[in-house]
Amino acid sequence: MQILKKRILEDGVVIGDNILKVDNFLNHQIDVELLDEIGKEFHKRFGNVGLTKILTVEASGISVACATAREYKIPVLFAKKGNVSTQNEGNYSSKSFSFTKNEEYTMNVSKKYIGPQDTILIIDDFLANGLAIDALLEIVEQSGAKLAGIGIVIEKDFQAGGRKLREKGYHLESLARIASMGKNGIIFA
Repeated sequence: MQILKKRILEDGVVIGDNILKVDNFLNHQIDVELLDEIGKEFHKRFGNVGLTKILTVEASGISVACATAREYKIPVLFAKKGNVSTQNEGNYSSKSFSFTKNEEYTMNVSKKYIGPQDTILIIDDFLANGLAIDALLEIVEQSGAKLAGIGIVIEKDFQAGGRKLREKGYHLESLARIASMGKNGIIFA
């Protein structure tokens, strides 16, 4: 997706060799026109596969999931991090680890909103090691829902997450795949 790659090159900030800061257009301040294009691109790549819900993680995946869900005219469901006192009807839960925050957390999705009748598309902003996606996949499996695929805005190809998911046979679509980044800039795969 050229418009996304252009924006990453113009406005992304590389920190060290593995952190790409895109908070000025994707996950803190949001460029809604770019977001609309991202939603359209995911719809184009996954097509009409009978989706009933988009699943993501709070918080930065929500905006991308909403843009995609608008194209499909279906709801967005997001996994809440940590224990939630208002979810007392039962949850599907899975643990993940955030390298950005250096902490483990539990994701929770209410059993009320996902089940065997659903066909799910997982959407997230970044894919690096794949631990958050692994946790979402576990929740989908616990619920008995069908998985249609995984959509990622920015994949760090130099980390193992995407490779592992592809080797397991998942339909994974990443809009921008980064081969490397660091003092020499950002190189796309």
